[in-house]
Amino acid sequence: MISPGLADVHAGIVACERCPRLRAYCRRVAREKKRAHRADTYWGRPVPGFGDPDARLLLVGLAPAAHGANRTGRPFTGDGSGDFLMSALHRTGFANIATSRHPDDGLRLSDAYILSAVRCAPPDNKPRPEEITRCLGHLEAELAHLRRVRVVVALGRIGFDAWLQLLKRRGAGLSPKPQFGHGVVVRASPVLIGCYHPSRQNTNTGTLTAPMMERVFRQAKRLLSR
Repeated sequence: MISPGLADVHAGIVACERCPRLRAYCRRVAREKKRAHRADTYWGRPVPGFGDPDARLLLVGLAPAAHGANRTGRPFTGDGSGDFLMSALHRTGFANIATSRHPDDGLRLSDAYILSAVRCAPPDNKPRPEEITRCLGHLEAELAHLRRVRVVVALGRIGFDAWLQLLKRRGAGLSPKPQFGHGVVVRASPVLIGCYHPSRQNTNTGTLTAPMMERVFRQAKRLLSR
């Protein structure tokens, strides 16, 4: 169960209207829908985080997929990226099942929490810099209620850079700025690990394979055991 404070943060995220371009796009996608999901009722609103509020592992993604989390209302749920990610989390003990299909599928995360740098689906999966900056407040607000986080896995460059931007905002910026790469470990507090995003573009081309993603979470587990 999440705390009343975290529930209030989630409510504030869902009600956010700070980025007119993103809100208009999410509403249009929810109205027009995808042929395969014509019968579904789309969420079409900003997407709050999901997982274990006592988690020591935090995953920071890019943004909701237009027909994934923007449809289901839960991060990495309802598309191939979610299944790919959850399979790796399941194999490493952070998830109880290996798929992420819909909010009532019984998925539970253990010692892990997932959120996105940007909470609305962006056109072409490309949020603008100012939209990422506006959303940092939501990341900071959620993080205030995730007090046990010790390791952060950034899923993609945008998530990686958003986390570094948050550290800078909090007066804990790193110099020189760490560069994103798969498996890159930044010795900060919390420790930051870079991981390629499990997008179809990456997984279909072999840029990111299942063993590659699993190794990142096994590395996170080793760090948590210290």
